[in-house]
Amino acid sequence: MMCFSWHYYQFPSLLFFFVICSLSTLPSPFTSARQICSPIEGDALLQFKQFFTINSSASDCQTSYPKTDSWKENTDCCSWEGVSCSSLTGHVIGLDLSCSQLYGNFPSNASIFLLKHLNMLNLAYNDFKHSKISPEFGQFTNLTHLDLSYSGFSGQVPSEISHLSKLVSLNLSSLSVWKTGHSELELKTSALERLVQNFSEITELSLYSVNMSSIDHSILTNLSSSLRNLQLAGCGLRGTIPDSFFRRPNLRRVELQLNSKLTVHLPKSNWTSSLEHLILYSTHHSGQMPDSIGELKSLETLEVTGWKLNGPIPTWIGNLSRINSLSLPYNHLTGPIPSFFANLTQLSNLDLSYNMLNGTLPSWVFNLPSLEYLELGDNRLTGHINEFQSKSLISLSLRNNMFQGQIPNTIFELVNLTSLDLSSNNFSGIVELDKLSKLKSLAWLYLSNNSLSLITDKIFNNTLPNLQWLGLSFCNLTDFPNFLRSSNDLAALDLSNNRIRGPIPEWMWSVGKDSLYNLILSHNLLSGSIQFPWQNLQVLDLQYNQFEGLLPIPPIGTIFFSISRNKFMGNFSSMFCNLNSLEILDLSYNNLTGKIPSCLFNFSKSLSVLDLRSNHFDGTIPTTFRNGCALNMLNFHGNQFQGLIPRSMANCRNLEVLDIGNNNIKDTFPHWLDSLPELQVVILRSNKFHGFLNESQGNAKQPFSKLRVLDLSSNGFVGFLPTWYLENLKAVENVNRSKSAPQYMQAEGTRGSYDYSVNLNIKGNLLEMEKVLTIFTSIDFSDNKFEGVIPGVIGRLSSLKGLNLSHNNLNGHIPGSIGNLTELEWLDLSSNNLVGEIPGEFRDLTSLAVLNLSNNQLVGPIPGGKQFNTFENSSYGGNSGLCGFPLSKLCHEIEEQNRPPPASSEPILEFGWKVVLMGYGCGLILGAIGGCLVFQTRKPKWVVNLVDGKWGYQKAERRLRRED
Repeated sequence: MMCFSWHYYQFPSLLFFFVICSLSTLPSPFTSARQICSPIEGDALLQFKQFFTINSSASDCQTSYPKTDSWKENTDCCSWEGVSCSSLTGHVIGLDLSCSQLYGNFPSNASIFLLKHLNMLNLAYNDFKHSKISPEFGQFTNLTHLDLSYSGFSGQVPSEISHLSKLVSLNLSSLSVWKTGHSELELKTSALERLVQNFSEITELSLYSVNMSSIDHSILTNLSSSLRNLQLAGCGLRGTIPDSFFRRPNLRRVELQLNSKLTVHLPKSNWTSSLEHLILYSTHHSGQMPDSIGELKSLETLEVTGWKLNGPIPTWIGNLSRINSLSLPYNHLTGPIPSFFANLTQLSNLDLSYNMLNGTLPSWVFNLPSLEYLELGDNRLTGHINEFQSKSLISLSLRNNMFQGQIPNTIFELVNLTSLDLSSNNFSGIVELDKLSKLKSLAWLYLSNNSLSLITDKIFNNTLPNLQWLGLSFCNLTDFPNFLRSSNDLAALDLSNNRIRGPIPEWMWSVGKDSLYNLILSHNLLSGSIQFPWQNLQVLDLQYNQFEGLLPIPPIGTIFFSISRNKFMGNFSSMFCNLNSLEILDLSYNNLTGKIPSCLFNFSKSLSVLDLRSNHFDGTIPTTFRNGCALNMLNFHGNQFQGLIPRSMANCRNLEVLDIGNNNIKDTFPHWLDSLPELQVVILRSNKFHGFLNESQGNAKQPFSKLRVLDLSSNGFVGFLPTWYLENLKAVENVNRSKSAPQYMQAEGTRGSYDYSVNLNIKGNLLEMEKVLTIFTSIDFSDNKFEGVIPGVIGRLSSLKGLNLSHNNLNGHIPGSIGNLTELEWLDLSSNNLVGEIPGEFRDLTSLAVLNLSNNQLVGPIPGGKQFNTFENSSYGGNSGLCGFPLSKLCHEIEEQNRPPPASSEPILEFGWKVVLMGYGCGLILGAIGGCLVFQTRKPKWVVNLVDGKWGYQKAERRLRRED
């Protein structure tokens, strides 16, 4: 370094020394051709190293290591890990720091930019903490390969990148969409236009998860004809990719997946013959896939998820002789799995899941020599599983089909298996878990939801050291599997719905101590106290057991916590307010007491479900519902809460279910509830609410527009029924009752979903709905002090399932419009002051199973036919003016009772007797004639009608049936 520190007036000596130094670096028969790196470049690298610390979690690589640890002063930088130098000049021409565990901010003027001779730079898989990509990267004009992928860069891609006109490969990919749900890097139209114009030699362009939603998609059609690999997955692309794009002469790989607003048009002919990989899942496509794909003899990968492909699996697939990976899930493919797959001998990955395939599993599946990944889950496949001959399988999933019989023994001989999912079928028989002992590589095992009986050997003699995910729900287990003892990396465990009894074994507390994040032990017979040594737990489900002791506090990172239906006791600790990630909290059906902490509604931006029902909590509900409250469901049913409903609950704009039934709340109706736009279920039953339902106090223009269940029963409300609210229950007017699979109300969380459950009076019985159908509707205003008439507008609620207005002071006639409620299953108007007849329109209530009109002042005939032939006397009791089936009182008796008495004057009386005698004579003659006809025809029904009249028709008809 001394040669470069002398002053200019020492130039002759400097020149001489420089020549000597230069000559000494030239190759000769006596020296090596290897060059020593430039000191300036070595210093630049050492300075660059100082910007970062080493953090093993900074590199998402299995083989990461700190390459810069080998960078030492006074050593040749060309010998450093990741550094490549020119053999002629000694300049650093390549720098590969991928997977080097570098952590820190990437400086915009980093010393690395002094390496002017670089032609390859790879900084992939580090963590630069959301640093911007510096425009200085544009100075590397000799670069042919630039890789900044998966290193935490953010912001806009600088247009200066387009100065790298010699680039052959550019990779700016990111995992941000998968990790955070949004792209952190963005590429604008102007920058992309320059890239396309200047990158004339580009062959590989990878921009995974870079936000390109604002670009003009037509620019992509101008990419260089030299392009071979294009990877634009998850970029938010919009518009259309024309079929001409797939005719580029050198195109080998196209990845456009996860662009849900992008429409791809595939050519019907003249594809580029070089295409090897076509990955298009989660994009749009019109029509079926063209048969011409079968002409792509070089095609190795084809992935088209969710393209709504229907009908049988296309036959042209059988022409893809080089196909290695075929993925067609989430389509509408039907029929059996075709036999031509047997000829695809290079097939290693086959994914046909989430279709409607049927039939049995063909024999070729068990013999394909190269098959490693087989995914046939979520279809309609049936039959038995044959023994596997090929040992190549690494992953096998047959979940959610209709397979039956025993699990073949050869599955437990597939020593390369890392994933086995046979859940949700009809497999039966006994499985000894010792059979798993050969599957040492197994990481995922799911056998849940079958008819299996698993037997675990109590002697610890087998291990699954790589096991991470285990699902054995509904497997008739009676003990914790012993092989778990060695599963130190266990991440998820589901042993729910078994017959495991007693306390959790001591050895279980140390299993997966640093790795377990999902623990589901619900629906067993577990008892004793509970502890949580797993500090990384996120999901903890212990409901439906017999645990006891004080309420346990879960780990700080818990997201889902349910201990419902146990025997826990004690107070609700304020330590729960430290659980900032908590989304679901279910403490229902225990013996908890005291007040709930005031911080509960102010500690978390993510709490969406709080279920405290059926405990012994008391005091007032805290008033600390924060702005931005994320609650979807709030259930305090069956406690002893007092006071008012806090007005701050209006901050919970996403609230869907509110159940405060069976408490001691003393308040007027909370009119501000009508402004909550997502509210669907409101249950205030059995409290001390009072006052008028004065709808004018509400501020919403369309109150309760999504409300489907409203239960205000057993309170002290007075006044008229709330017509304004009833007029605006749009969700009860129009419910989509399509015949698709039933859907239930639930909260969607980051670790799965949670089914809402509420307590309701259904058909006269107070029941718990463990799941609430999205089409369920009911109104219950019973046991209050409402008065006035039933508004006819109630007939608009055509999707209503249940209506209970009983035990009020309602009067007037029953509106015939209730007959429009053709979905109605129960109707209770009992114990009111209703008058008049039962509307004939009620005959249209063909779904009605329970009817109660008792204890009113109704009169007239009970409508006959259809559902009314199924109701008992109790449906009409306490209405002395009613008649007809099923009552014993016939309606002509009512008519006789209501007929005016005859006049008492004698002349009229004599005339009356004359009429009677004349009638008697005529009757005698007609009777004789009728008798003859009866004996001749044996069909007396018309005579019976003539004699008995219309009120005696039914009784006569029954008698004649017996005679016939």
